[in-house]
Order: sequence, then structure tokens, then C-alpha cells
Amino acid sequence: MDKPSYRQFANKNYFKSLREKFRKRPTLSNMFSTRTALEMNGLRASFNISLMIARSGKAHTIGEELLHPVVSEVLRTVLHMPAAETIKSIPLNNNTVQRRIDEMGKMWKKPTKFSLQLDESSLPGNEAILLAYVPFIKEEDLAQEFLFARELVLDSKGKSIFQVVEGYFKEKEVPLANVISVATDGAPLIVGCQRGFISYLKKVVPNVLAIRCVIHRQHLVAKCLSEPLHRSLQLVITAVNRIKSRPLSDRLFRQLWLSKGTCLSRFYNLYASVSEFFWSSGVLLEFFEEENASLCANLKKFEGDIAYMADLYMKFNEMNLQLQGDDLNLIKTKSVISAFVSKLLYFKNNLVRGEFYNLPNLCELRRKGRINEQNVEVYWRRLELLHQDFIERYPFARGPSLDHRPFSGVENAELQLQEELLELQANEELKPKFNLGHRASWLQRVIPHLYPGFVVADLLTMKRNKLQIVNRGDLRLRLTSIEPDIEKLLSLRGFQA
Repeated sequence: MDKPSYRQFANKNYFKSLREKFRKRPTLSNMFSTRTALEMNGLRASFNISLMIARSGKAHTIGEELLHPVVSEVLRTVLHMPAAETIKSIPLNNNTVQRRIDEMGKMWKKPTKFSLQLDESSLPGNEAILLAYVPFIKEEDLAQEFLFARELVLDSKGKSIFQVVEGYFKEKEVPLANVISVATDGAPLIVGCQRGFISYLKKVVPNVLAIRCVIHRQHLVAKCLSEPLHRSLQLVITAVNRIKSRPLSDRLFRQLWLSKGTCLSRFYNLYASVSEFFWSSGVLLEFFEEENASLCANLKKFEGDIAYMADLYMKFNEMNLQLQGDDLNLIKTKSVISAFVSKLLYFKNNLVRGEFYNLPNLCELRRKGRINEQNVEVYWRRLELLHQDFIERYPFARGPSLDHRPFSGVENAELQLQEELLELQANEELKPKFNLGHRASWLQRVIPHLYPGFVVADLLTMKRNKLQIVNRGDLRLRLTSIEPDIEKLLSLRGFQA
């Protein structure tokens, strides 16, 4: 019998294929490495999905109840792959998701100098919590992040707030001296000179800069109304409450004043309809008929006052929109307030001259000949008082300062700053950067800040009302823009990318 000849197999491609088969042969180590890679990728997916759940504000059970079935369906029907093994490698039950969120929420950055903003909020059960935010300088730009949420167990007095803040910084081993400024509202428990939070803080950090909320002060100004205007505003409140007290009338008008900020303007836009409604609607009980007729008569009598307030409060609302947002700082705030102070004087001078085009509702009423000229003096005098009140509450709004134009002069600067300003004005390298905007100029490392935003209510839905929002990581992941280092968390479990 002839011996078999292997010459036909003796070529390069044959031996290459043998080598590939040898490398791909199943071994014990390959089986373990494949399994480890699947577990690591599943764990990475579990962290990423838990982060999405936290940022969406959804209940933690959504992972197991909805996301697992969705992924399984996609694998089977679209990719035609077995789903059981993949789904098993991605743990998403309620407790696991909570654990992942807590781990990501505890990751911390290196402490640095920063500002602090404090806001007191309430949970649905009327529990008081203290929210803190930090704006800070990072790589010559502004960053702002949620810092912590702590429950105010006993009361919300200034001392209690300070103890909560001090306790948190001690727990995290961050010195209170790192706080260079504090932004708060104007409540006495915060800004009180004897027992307010600021007074306790200044005992520890004497040079801290305390800044009151700009919008809060603006609301205080807006609330001050003369007696006639206050009476007219009460008529509007009475009319709206009477409409909302009856289910049918509430449904009829529900879509017509959706925004609280523009409720007065929406009410005035429906002025004729509201008056007609009170006269003709049969939803009111008979013993309301006399009050109803009286209300209609007063609404007609004081229509000019309501038109004026609708215009004025619309101006306030426009300013409020400019005073909100993550990119706000004191320099921008000053520009907005200064412009509004100038506008008040401008509106007042126009009314004195009989020009109404800046107040459209009042202008239209005058065109129809339904405005009392004697009330016009009440309106412009009210604008004059508003102008004075704004100047008293916002002394920085009286004119341009060196933060806007540091290269213009030093005469109006404080004496201890004038020498440094002279050096700054002689620095030719800084002038081109200032032309790019105050932010690019003042946030350079060579010139050694600010304000953020707010969320609690929609996080505490009925499905999550038992969530320990103060102790868990949900609120942090919902509010922060910093991405958690998931690879680091994987390495702590022994996985290497």
C-alpha cells in the first residue's frame, strides 16, 4: 500500500490555518477571561443605566420592571441573540440601582476655594431640608455644582443652619475658610446680625462676603403698593378665587392663566369675558348675586389700575427671566438691575408727558377714552417711588464700576485697591482678554465668583416619596454636571479595563 503524501498540504496557508485553530481552541483560561469580560461589561452597563435612572428622576424599580424586558426584546427580535445570559450580567433590581447611585454620589473632587449658596426647601411631608450649591473656578472658567442636602431636624433657625453647614464640612474635612462668599435670600434667620446664619459664619470666617438674593429683594420692592393699587389688586384676587372655588368655572378658565407670573396679564386680557361671566353665569349661588354684582362694578371702576399693574408686573417678569439661569453672575445681575432702574425713570417721565406706549394695556385703555386722568398721577408717582426703592435696595445699580471697566480709571475705587488697579491697567497682556468679556478676564488664574440653580419637588413623586433624599445619591446625580468615574468604581471591584 502506498504511503500517503502530504506534499499537497505543505504550503504557507495551510500552516497559518493550523495556527489560528490552535489559538482559538477552547481552554480553561479563555473560558474564564470571556466570563470576566462579560461580567465587567455588565457591571459597567449597570452603573451607566443607574446614572440614567437617577438623572431622569424615575423610580429605581424601572430597571427591573421595564428596562430588562426592553433589552431582552431588542436582543431577541432585532439582533437575534439569546437574551438570558446578557440580562443576567446586568443587575438592575431596586436595591442594586440604589447602591450604584449611592456609590457614584459619594465620589469627591479636590477641595478648593468656592462660593456657597444656601436654599431652604420643604418635602411633601413638611420636613425642612437645607440645600447647598457651590460655584467655583475650574481651569479659568466657572463651574457650579450641587454640594449637599441636609435635614433640619429641630428648627430652621440661623444657629441650626450654621451647625448643619459646619458639621458637613467637618465630616468631609473641608475647612470653612475655603468659603469666600455666601449667597442667601433675605430672611432674618439667614441675614440677621445677631442670630442669623451669616453672623455665626462670620465668627469663624470673618472676611466672608455675604450676598443677598437679587430676586428676593426685587420681590420686596414689587410687593410695596399704594393703598388704591393694593385695593385693586385685591379685587383681582377675589375674582380669581371666586372663579376657582367652583369646579365648572375653574375648568372653563383653567387653560387661560397657566403661568403664575403672568396671571395678572392673562386676567386683564380676559377682562370683558370675566365681567360677562360674573353677570351671566349660573354657577354662583343666589346669595352670591349681590357680591357678584358689586365685584363686577368695582372691576369696571378700577380697570385702569388693573391695566397699569398688568403692564408693570409684566416688566418685572421680564426682568425676572433675565435674573435666572446657570450662567448668571453678579456682573450680569448688575447690568440687568441697572437697566431696569433706568427704565423705571424713563416710564415715569413718559407718563408725566402723557406718553403711554411703554405700557400697552394702559395705552389701549387711554385710546378708548376709559382712563381717569387723575389716576395717571398716581401711576407715575408710584413709578417714582419704585425707582427710589430700587436705588436704596440696590446701591450698586447707580452707575458703571471698575468690574466692568477696570482700565478706565481708579478715582472711584477704594484706596487700598487703587495701587493694584494701576498695575492692572499697565498690564498690556490682560487688555486683549478683557475685550473677550469680563468672564474671560476676571477668571484667569492670575486674577484671584458666583451662583447656581434648584430641584426637589419632581424628584419626590408618589413612587419615590419614601426616598431618603438627604442621605442618598439621587439628588446629587440629578443636579450635578460632573460625570462619575465609573471605571474607577469598576477597578475597586477588581476589574481592569
